[in-house]
Amino acid sequence: MKTLDLRSWRRTPLIVALLGSLAAQAAAPAGGNRSAARRPNILLIIADDVGLDMSTTMYPGLIEQLARQYGPEGLKHPRHQMIQGLPPATPNLDKFARQGLVFTSVWAEPFCSPTRASILTGLFAAKTNVLNYTDPLTQHYTSFVQRLRDEAGYSTGLFGKWHLAGMPGNGAGFPGMKPREAGFEVFRGNMHAALKTYWDWDYMVQDDSTPANQWRMERPPLKSLPGIAPTSYAAVVQTADAVEWITRQEATRPDKPWFTWLAFNLTHATAQQQPSQMAVPNADTLGAATTAEMKACKGIFGSHEPGMCSGEAMNRAMANSMDTLIGKLLETIDRLAPDTYVIYIGDNGTPMYGRPNLDFIENMYITRKARGKGTTYESGARVPLAIRGPGIGAGRSSGEFVDAVDLFPTILTLAGLTPPTQVSNGDGSGKLQVDGVSLTPILQGKASAVRDPDRGYLMTESLNLMTNSTRQVAARNATYKVLCTEKVEPGACEFYNLTRDPLEEFPLDKPASCDAPGTAAEPRWHYCRLAGLLRTESFFATGR
Repeated sequence: MKTLDLRSWRRTPLIVALLGSLAAQAAAPAGGNRSAARRPNILLIIADDVGLDMSTTMYPGLIEQLARQYGPEGLKHPRHQMIQGLPPATPNLDKFARQGLVFTSVWAEPFCSPTRASILTGLFAAKTNVLNYTDPLTQHYTSFVQRLRDEAGYSTGLFGKWHLAGMPGNGAGFPGMKPREAGFEVFRGNMHAALKTYWDWDYMVQDDSTPANQWRMERPPLKSLPGIAPTSYAAVVQTADAVEWITRQEATRPDKPWFTWLAFNLTHATAQQQPSQMAVPNADTLGAATTAEMKACKGIFGSHEPGMCSGEAMNRAMANSMDTLIGKLLETIDRLAPDTYVIYIGDNGTPMYGRPNLDFIENMYITRKARGKGTTYESGARVPLAIRGPGIGAGRSSGEFVDAVDLFPTILTLAGLTPPTQVSNGDGSGKLQVDGVSLTPILQGKASAVRDPDRGYLMTESLNLMTNSTRQVAARNATYKVLCTEKVEPGACEFYNLTRDPLEEFPLDKPASCDAPGTAAEPRWHYCRLAGLLRTESFFATGR
């Protein structure tokens, strides 16, 4: 029998070609091409000052359920009619919510900066040390965007409001983490807490030509979108910038995944107070009903001239305008990259500033005075959250208690990375335990919960500069909530059953002592555990 010469066998052209083909098939992803194995694109959309009360049309049946719960057949609240108010028209977000999964019980921090810091780092506010809208996030913290870029090869772009670098007081510039320091390759937007106006604002840019700690200041450009005329209106510019960047990525780097953070300034009030801090958006960004409402109250489109329009009406118009622009963005995604994960969340509750035309809650909640944005009541912390994308069944809803902080591990998991359990602290001297929990088991339909209903907890904290630096914190588990103002003592704390009383109208009795808290079958155990967490884990523990 003749011995086969392996060296000559490998040199045979047909065999070489066959081996090459087999090797290519072994190396190729399932689906037979490189693109099929590309990590998924991820788009995060953050709405500004949009609480759940402004988003109830994304949650069919929610208002009706609350009306029954507090009405004559339920808790018999004397003002239960206030629940059925007038939310803004958001047809695009409503459709988006039906395409994926909505979370019905979501917390954020009560102010813009703390929530954004929690999303970026996976940490509650006491650990980020960002407790109000002036606090900067230091450059030592771990950003999930850095991991997407460096470990998973993502292109990363940020458009719109950043508000994590602190405030430029005393000519010191922005001392905290800038977008490129957080891992974004390009930033086009504004780092302030609020715009001067929606048409005259500082357009800040970071890209390859700027060091990570520096930026360019430009006039806002004129941008347009299909059906929308060229304008400097910030919401159009922000959306157009995101659309242009995503389109460029898909055209020039089709095999490279991208992550986009689009943060609207809508519906936040502006720094300029007269003639109004709220805007009457460009008419071509509004739906028919909202246009009619603005015309009826004689608001001047594309301006801060309110005519006779109320603050509530202008707030609805600003939300409707944002919805229109989100619809334009989603049209681009559906055309170019339909397998993208899209996440939409509000950054805190709807404002109740206690000033003329700056009180906006008129739906869902009963008690409104001294609540809303800046407080740790539900109306200050409860926000919308909806996610759609590959493997997420349409028309689904989850009642699990979740938090904006959970987006840190969720986004990393969706990108195919293993989220860290510990991250750097604020001065780089040690590690902190990550507070966020990945929501992917719920998104994939593999679990209905991600936290223990009794021992798991969420926390929201506020150092409210608008009310003489009031300190207020709250913690909750699946059913119960403890909210404390100024100190964690029974006289300064409120106790609620959020399953029975989600609008916090009927506080429970608090135990006189936690010396013998009992078991989880008793409400007193929950009060004692949650109050203990506030005492040891919130910013009260740091003495701030």
